[in-house]
Amino acid sequence: MFRNSYDNDSVTFSPQGRIFQVEYALEAIKQGSAAVGLVSNTHAVLVALKRNAEELGSYQKKVIKIDSHLGLALAGLAPDARVLSNFMRQQSMSSRLIYARPIPVARVVNAIADKAQVNTQTYGRRPYGVGLLIAGVDETGPHLWEFQPSGMVLEYKGAAIGARSQSARTYLERNFELFPGLSRDELVVHGLRALRDSLAQDKSLTSANTSVAVVGIGEEFKLYDGDEVTMWLEKVGDVGSSRGRTEIEQPEASGSGPTAAAAPDTMDTTD
Repeated sequence: MFRNSYDNDSVTFSPQGRIFQVEYALEAIKQGSAAVGLVSNTHAVLVALKRNAEELGSYQKKVIKIDSHLGLALAGLAPDARVLSNFMRQQSMSSRLIYARPIPVARVVNAIADKAQVNTQTYGRRPYGVGLLIAGVDETGPHLWEFQPSGMVLEYKGAAIGARSQSARTYLERNFELFPGLSRDELVVHGLRALRDSLAQDKSLTSANTSVAVVGIGEEFKLYDGDEVTMWLEKVGDVGSSRGRTEIEQPEASGSGPTAAAAPDTMDTTD
């Protein structure tokens, strides 16, 4: 059960060269509800599925704004994401104060990667139990990065994290060649269709459980919740019934990782 005591801290390797505490943190991400990110030549989009602990409770926040050009979606332990997002805000404010410019996306991503990696080299600390999809725009265009508790960060054209995210990744892999030339609304619709594929059979996307965030060249990061996402959900069509379909639909024009299956979408304290 305890892997011969090699999982008591995050600084001891097992004889197989594994750090079990990091692997446990990755499992915490798989227990969180899914989040999807994708990027085009002009925009980066984040879509996320929100959970409520019970019928009487409110839905948990899944997308966090960092700066006018930068934001993130999370899967895993929300308190850990709050610590990392506050650190990213400090880095962003320092850049504006010292250099009078928005911080480049790659720089702030590497800053939290270094912060997380220290926890795997210092006794008495644990890895952050959260995965992040970070979307932003800088002088080089829109970007999408994935952060993992080990301190590893990778840039993607499309990515998905959380419970059942493998189904969303499969959709992204089949359609990623279309993303660069898509408009803002078409990119959002693709993200929602990928997110829809991660749902359980009895679930569907609604305005209450779906968050959408968009940032682009000349467009500040903006979070859409509630009735604001209804216009995109209507374009998705037949919400909640896409699992098992054999044909990938294309969105109508609007004018404007690992291969293992993810953990079950159980209700717990993760987001």
